[in-house]
Amino acid sequence: MQPLFDFFFFQSLPVSAGDHRMALPVPRYVDAGRPAAAAAVVVASVIGRKRGSFTRVIVVRASANFKQNKQQHEQQMRQGRSQDVRSACPSSPLRTVDEVASRLGREIALANLERLFRQQAAGVDRPPANGGSSDRPVRVAYQGSRGSYCQEATARAFPSSSACEVFPCAHMEEAFAVLEDRSADRAVVPAENSLDGPIDRNLDLLLRHPGIRILAELVLPVNHCLLSLPGAPRSSLRRVISHPQALSHCRRNLEALDLEVDEVWCTADAARFVAENRVADTAVIWSQMAAREFGLRILVSNFQDHHQGGNFNRFLQLGLSAGQTQEFTGGGVARKTTVAFSLEGGASDLFRAMWIFESRGVRVTRVDHRPNRAKPLRVVDRGTDGLGKATYLDYVFVLDVDGSALDAAVAAALAQLEEIAVFARVLGSYASTCHSR
Repeated sequence: MQPLFDFFFFQSLPVSAGDHRMALPVPRYVDAGRPAAAAAVVVASVIGRKRGSFTRVIVVRASANFKQNKQQHEQQMRQGRSQDVRSACPSSPLRTVDEVASRLGREIALANLERLFRQQAAGVDRPPANGGSSDRPVRVAYQGSRGSYCQEATARAFPSSSACEVFPCAHMEEAFAVLEDRSADRAVVPAENSLDGPIDRNLDLLLRHPGIRILAELVLPVNHCLLSLPGAPRSSLRRVISHPQALSHCRRNLEALDLEVDEVWCTADAARFVAENRVADTAVIWSQMAAREFGLRILVSNFQDHHQGGNFNRFLQLGLSAGQTQEFTGGGVARKTTVAFSLEGGASDLFRAMWIFESRGVRVTRVDHRPNRAKPLRVVDRGTDGLGKATYLDYVFVLDVDGSALDAAVAAALAQLEEIAVFARVLGSYASTCHSR
């Protein structure tokens, strides 16, 4: 069996010749009509993602019988069946298979190439997550689609568009996945609405991904906008469409319009449809960002009903390391720590956990709970009162407390919590910023 070498060719990724990699347009070498690719087989595809410009890694396994390939190429040249690869692709660093061997060095072993592949897959040659000394923008993912309120929060968190590269994640899990595979340096996710409560799914995902930490928190007022096609007269409106949550926030104002109201589960698709198809009789309730993204006109800003105390969204900025924190800017900034834990006595012991903090002057600002997936049931022996055993659902409790985990009082409380808890984990210690308007 003839030996095989693995060569790595990168598309849309600037690389140096010193690491034995070359920038190579993929179609040029996977076309069976090219003599140099006649013996090539594509055996792998994407290992890295980068929104806007995907980084593709193509592994081409080429025969090491360079002499035979060269003879075939020369024969084709004599027969005039194809143009020389070198003249067809004058800018390509890969001209013939023989030149590849010369450039890479015939002594390069398969093990060394596999090592390069593993390093790229692990992201060891990526710039630092916070940009470091590199000129590469910080890559920021946000949950939802273009025009979402989460995109607005991302713009507030990273106001310098030249310093970051922002892209959406259509699925909630994807925002966590791109952090773990280092396709993104930061992710912004919604955590809670002051009227509708927390977004439980994101809290579950945070508990399921222990390597991801909360790096910052941002609270923003909700601004539901009534959007329509530019130039369309307001009298032409016949219906209003939006997500059920947004519609519920604007119920009284919608009744005053006396228009047909339709629910849609993807407001982004609805807004895009209205804009692209020039639908003049339909308005959309969505964000200011959506108006800019889809070229719609804002008929009414702050269209939501005015509840006493207001309507606010809370967002979290997530990352892999708590050591590099990009704090949300503006507004009142405070320090906060979030800790998750489970207790042997379940909810009956929760007062003990909270007292550990309160007794040290550390204010507990938020309490939440999620199902304990590791131990969903808790069995309690109540033999002393003659009732036998009782079975309850078990929970993981989540507390937000004032102060940094580095503060002496908070650190002491966390240490004591670990003594009484079945498990305890700090989800993040971070800056909290609130914009009241």
